[in-house]
Amino acid sequence: MPAMRSLEERLNEAVDALVHNVPGPVVGTITIAFYPGLGLLLPVALQWSQSAFVIANLVGVTVAAVLSLGWLLAQVESARRRHLVEWTTDLRNLDSDEFEWFVGEVFRREGWEVAEKGRPDAPDGNIDLELSRDGRRQVVQCKRWESWFVGVDAIRAFGGTLRREGLDNGFFVTLSSFTEAARAEAPRIGITLIDGPALFKKVEGVRHQERCPVCGQPMRFDRSSLGWWFHCVTPGCGYKRDLGSDPGKAVELLTEQPLTQPRADRTAATPRAR
Repeated sequence: MPAMRSLEERLNEAVDALVHNVPGPVVGTITIAFYPGLGLLLPVALQWSQSAFVIANLVGVTVAAVLSLGWLLAQVESARRRHLVEWTTDLRNLDSDEFEWFVGEVFRREGWEVAEKGRPDAPDGNIDLELSRDGRRQVVQCKRWESWFVGVDAIRAFGGTLRREGLDNGFFVTLSSFTEAARAEAPRIGITLIDGPALFKKVEGVRHQERCPVCGQPMRFDRSSLGWWFHCVTPGCGYKRDLGSDPGKAVELLTEQPLTQPRADRTAATPRAR
């Protein structure tokens, strides 16, 4: 049973790596190679026996289905992660996985290549994100804490992770803040600390914007009893764009064009450490 579980994990990792790192046309070509290629055309061309034909067809259909479904889910997941940056006004509503996706997307928009390393069903070794850019590699640990400060012990533990990975620098991101001892220790071991306010400042620099056509300021996406709309919150403007009562139209628009939230919403969402 352990061997079977290990094989299953390796297969899952292989499929996951393929659908996340290989372009869609290549995944499509591989899918066709398995079915109808391996599952239909090859057995007919070589005149395999009926039992061999059934086995090949079953393998071809299964692999093609797994790859197609995996690629589709990867695209949906990728879109969801991108939209988290635009649509999330209160990061406290995100769970731990979504918070890691959010932070990863922020770094991605800053020009890093990002690989999510955290897994809910396995130890992550204190590494939630792996960043690479211009030949540089850095790692990130994310803590979606909001009610208490990150202490020096957590910083030292992450410093041990950097040494294990042979790295001199890393990022530690939290919604809350850091103790004075943690802030003093971090620079000595090469850790850049990003607390809630610093994270929101980074978000402001990478969010796309839906601007008011009248005053040019960012608009708020919201809904009322009359339907969905964009509303300019700039004093003295009051521009309003009605999106109708059908939420599907709003979702379609949001999918086509990322949005931002106004400064007032972002400020209200800044976490309060207790």
